Amino acid sequence: QVQLVESGGGLVQAGGSLRLSCVASGSIIFRLNAIGWCRQAPGKQRELVASIRSGGSTKYADFVKGRFTISRDNAKNTVYLQMNGLNAEDTAVYYCNTGESCTGLYWGQGTQVTVSS
Repeated sequence: QVQLVESGGGLVQAGGSLRLSCVASGSIIFRLNAIGWCRQAPGKQRELVASIRSGGSTKYADFVKGRFTISRDNAKNTVYLQMNGLNAEDTAVYYCNTGESCTGLYWGQGTQVTVSS
């Protein structure tokens, strides 16, 4: 089994920043796995925000390019999502997921991000 635990969400004003963390544990060789951040807003489908491969290469959704940065610390089994320039459309529950396309087997419980305008 693999456990993913997200943290760092909260309420922030438009234009503000948050840093999300995803810590992995269990039966996973973390450094060999791609990890993605996905989000789901009320009434909308879950969508990919960003992902990072084992080698460190990254992929971003167009709507976050230039604002969000994904990174990883393999020594801590942790992936981060630095979110700057937040706007109301970024309000969602953010999840981390094994893999690159929000289709991986393992999910965290999610962390709520709410941006007030």
